[in-house]
Amino acid sequence: MFSFVPELGVDLGTANILVYVRGKGIVLREPSVVAISETTKKVLAVGEEARLMLGRTPGSIVAIRPMSDGVIADYTTTRKMLEYLFRKVVGHKFVLKPRVLVCVPSQVTSVEKRAVRQAALEAGAGEANTIEEPMAAAIGAGLPISTPGGNMVVDIGGGTTDIAVISLGGIVASESLRVAGNRMDEVIIRHVKSAHNLMIGERTAEEIKTRVGSAYPLEQETRFTVRGRDLVEGLPKTVEVTSEEIREALTEPVNAIIEKVKRVLEQTPPELSADIIERGIVLTGGGALLRGLDHLLCAATNIPVYVAEDPLSCVAIGTGRALEELSVIRKTKEH
Repeated sequence: MFSFVPELGVDLGTANILVYVRGKGIVLREPSVVAISETTKKVLAVGEEARLMLGRTPGSIVAIRPMSDGVIADYTTTRKMLEYLFRKVVGHKFVLKPRVLVCVPSQVTSVEKRAVRQAALEAGAGEANTIEEPMAAAIGAGLPISTPGGNMVVDIGGGTTDIAVISLGGIVASESLRVAGNRMDEVIIRHVKSAHNLMIGERTAEEIKTRVGSAYPLEQETRFTVRGRDLVEGLPKTVEVTSEEIREALTEPVNAIIEKVKRVLEQTPPELSADIIERGIVLTGGGALLRGLDHLLCAATNIPVYVAEDPLSCVAIGTGRALEELSVIRKTKEH
């Protein structure tokens, strides 16, 4: 049990939740899924255990994602999920309530931000603050955000893509786009349905994206065997998909992200633009792992593009490091 006030940095993502404990690093990484009993309304499972139930539950159990597009879609379930995670990280009988810093997309409304803080407080936090996702991603990626120079970060999560130019510890220009990893999964499901008459689920779509998904032509094009339900006969069926056809299907969400990046670059002051050309654009979040996305973005903007060292953990690490600067965050919120 903690003898001091535990400080937690929470990356409350649409696809995954990561919890960073100050002094320990990332201690928990779970999918943002909750399994609930329809009859008792009790939480039966959270995280990976609940994710395995997606699309496979009997009528009495429902597995849901309480976060949508980076914000709370189901308040009660989000609170229950946070409560479960706090207990798992801090211990069942925490005497001192944890101090929590939760990251939110850069363009969220004040109502959505307040809902996140309220859910954390009701789940057992003693104090709850928020930090903008691109800021946390930039800190986690190790960018020199406090210096007078332009740093550009593109954080592609599950529900949102946050793009920001940061200088002197503040966001100069930013855009938040509700097109990210989940939208990519949706277009893959749609493509497999129309091209192969095959119905697949979220998990299969994500596997296709990971195995053969790309944004730029690959040196070695690949194939992947997909299993699902035949829409004509209603029976299980196996088909093969190619990396070329999946790349074609992903064109729409990928282009939407690139257009937003260009828009932020247009809003950036010239001096900072010069810094970005020199320092490059940094990609973070799970979407940064889509093969060839860095090459395509580089070709579209003529600016070097780099994938952060651990893109999946950048936001959580940055949120954790920002815990040490909580007093500074509070002051900036007051002005």
